[in-house]
Amino acid sequence: MLVKEIIRKKRDGGELSAQEINSLIEGLADGSVSREQVSAFTMAVYFQSMSIAEVSALTKAMISSGVKLDWSTEDLGGPVVDKHSTGGVGDKVSLMLAPMIAACGGYVPMISGRGLGHTGGTLDKMEAIPGYDATPDLDILRRVVKKTGCAIIGQTAELAPADRLIYSVRDVTATVESVALITASILSKKISAGLDALVMDIKVGPGAFMETEAQAEELASSIIRTAGENQVPTHAILTSMDEVLGRTAGNALEVVETLDYLSGRVRDPRLHEVVMALTSEMLLLTKLAATREEAEAKLEAVLDNGRALEIFAEMVTELGGPADFVEKHDLYLAKARVIKPVYARDAGYVSAIDVRGVGNLIVKLGGGRSVPGQVLDMAVGLGDIARIGEYVDGQTPMAMVYAQSDAEAEQIIADMQNCYQLSEQPQAAPPVIRKLMTA
Repeated sequence: MLVKEIIRKKRDGGELSAQEINSLIEGLADGSVSREQVSAFTMAVYFQSMSIAEVSALTKAMISSGVKLDWSTEDLGGPVVDKHSTGGVGDKVSLMLAPMIAACGGYVPMISGRGLGHTGGTLDKMEAIPGYDATPDLDILRRVVKKTGCAIIGQTAELAPADRLIYSVRDVTATVESVALITASILSKKISAGLDALVMDIKVGPGAFMETEAQAEELASSIIRTAGENQVPTHAILTSMDEVLGRTAGNALEVVETLDYLSGRVRDPRLHEVVMALTSEMLLLTKLAATREEAEAKLEAVLDNGRALEIFAEMVTELGGPADFVEKHDLYLAKARVIKPVYARDAGYVSAIDVRGVGNLIVKLGGGRSVPGQVLDMAVGLGDIARIGEYVDGQTPMAMVYAQSDAEAEQIIADMQNCYQLSEQPQAAPPVIRKLMTA
């Protein structure tokens, strides 16, 4: 089957058969399909989209390009479940969620990603921990998940390798936002991990890739239906990205906020609401809880008794991190040379935030990638970030900048001031949980 004819058919709005899609993906695997042809295919899909049948066939073909994990022989004694976020600024939910679900009897082989554009990546945050192996082989993944209940890792060479090839093209050809390609990319990785169920966190707002609720609902529906075609029950929660999630943005800073959350030292209310909504839905979907009230009670219990924090520590150690990381994280995490407050130019209440702009400041500091393969500065970022409705003035900062030089810090301070709008009267922040979508 000629690849150029497959591309031509999709370019002209035709619906591809499963055989045609399989032929294309097989060609990717054996090297007979060129990078230029993949670029042309992704652009054709971007403009013409795909039916659910096409997306399901693409997802299945991408899964078949590599290994699909089978947990049935491991005698885990609990369901295998995961969560995926479409990406936001300050989104460290996965770091809390995985050990909380494990403490409640679930098993979470979390295949996570690196930062994309203005959004941070779960994998980058975990790699702020010295020694942590974020890309272990599958035998290590199986061992750690079975022993601790969770493992937060990156996509390995064995899992959906076709997705990695297609994604590398999408990232440089302005085709990342395609709902069809997003759906197949997410689900090929997640289903390859051998999941029994999946919960999606679809971010909505100025700091998200899906800026409108209609866009978010379209993506959620596509993922839920395609996952169903692949026998993985999936629910989606639409959450607001009108402001930074939590109080920090930046890799090491977000790890510290995670430890504060799991230990109970500090729990930002909006962050806690998102964590509880997603984890509760995971327990309900896998029948680990019969009601939302029961789910929330179980989750609060594993936070209060310290079990979730213990599992996080065990996971870090099993994947090569320091055995005393939780107790002595301050000795291990990278530190910025300069810490300076960001004061508002005028006093007032925060009324709106350019969240995408804030995310881009982390990239500007070196905490996110401006070019592929860039080595990140794990220490830099923003802390104590003010949110909508809070008062800021010449004494109450809107954030703290963590930088490596005074000049860098001063530039970020000026940029950060431009990201905030103030008003004379306090305004209520929009609800952080917008909508639950099921099959």
